[in-house]
Amino acid sequence: MNHPLRPITRQKTPTAVKVAGPAAPAWPSYTGASRFVGTSPSGRVTVYVDASLGQPGEQNAQDLVSDADRVVQANDQIFGTTGGNVSVIVFALGGNTDGTGGADHMGCDYTSGNAIEVCAAFGNSARVSALFEAELSECSMGGNLCGVSTGEALSRWCAAVIGNDALSDFATAPTWVQDGMQDFVNNTDPSDQNPDSTGCGMAFISWLMSQGFGLDKIAQGLVALTANGAFAQLYANLTGDSAGNAWPKFQAAVNGLAGGGTNDDPFGGGVQPAQLTHITPGNVELAGKIFGGILRDLAAGKDGEQIVANVRAVVATMPKAPAGGGPGKSGRLTPPTKRKSA
Repeated sequence: MNHPLRPITRQKTPTAVKVAGPAAPAWPSYTGASRFVGTSPSGRVTVYVDASLGQPGEQNAQDLVSDADRVVQANDQIFGTTGGNVSVIVFALGGNTDGTGGADHMGCDYTSGNAIEVCAAFGNSARVSALFEAELSECSMGGNLCGVSTGEALSRWCAAVIGNDALSDFATAPTWVQDGMQDFVNNTDPSDQNPDSTGCGMAFISWLMSQGFGLDKIAQGLVALTANGAFAQLYANLTGDSAGNAWPKFQAAVNGLAGGGTNDDPFGGGVQPAQLTHITPGNVELAGKIFGGILRDLAAGKDGEQIVANVRAVVATMPKAPAGGGPGKSGRLTPPTKRKSA
């Protein structure tokens, strides 16, 4: 079974390595002709396209070549590791060309999962980059969170931060609230295709981030717990509080929200632009990373959207001020369709 990312139920021309191109790998589902587009300057990401998509698909692929190194570098920072090389193809996944076909790869590591499929998003290449990050982040989980709700929520949060929230229509937390808020904090769902368990995870990570825990601490903590771990244990490891307090405290916090929240970041744990105005002497490390990254992006010819997304990814790895199983097959990222737990 493939591992899909989907909603569950301007960039510059890249400085790319333009050669005849390496042979395309075997893709999880795509069987058409793979046309080589380019390799990112670091050599870590090789991009192909289904040539039948024409100029809009070509633009998506060219933009991904340009943006790929920003994505992999930000992903490395979140997971505290250096990932391997990957190949990516842009095509009409599920017959869609607006990004809603999601993304796909196989195993959750850089050996069995390094051939990544992403849906074309004509006129909106930011969605292609976000879809790429959703699958890339799962490769960085090293097989530890494959096919379970904790890993799916984490990959979507990585896509939200590094992809500048370009997949907001993939939100699942509102579905979880509407369906009665089942406890997936103490109980990890052995599925990455259930909007309720994924939505609970999205809201829980939002809550943890609002308490001052960066996405890097959350990501590395979840990977260490493996697929057998639960969000309650992550909470205990991060806070020093009892794991038994995780669900009641989180549940009370959700009940305190107006309507339980209307998106995947109901507690505002993700980075907001206004946060950048509160840099103090105690944030020197953060400021250095932000401005150093901006200078590098400017020198590389990145546009405004890419620079902002890179800043968001850096800030997400830093603490905020407190507010008061082995490698397996990966599932596909898709938009929300109603699917209940068995």
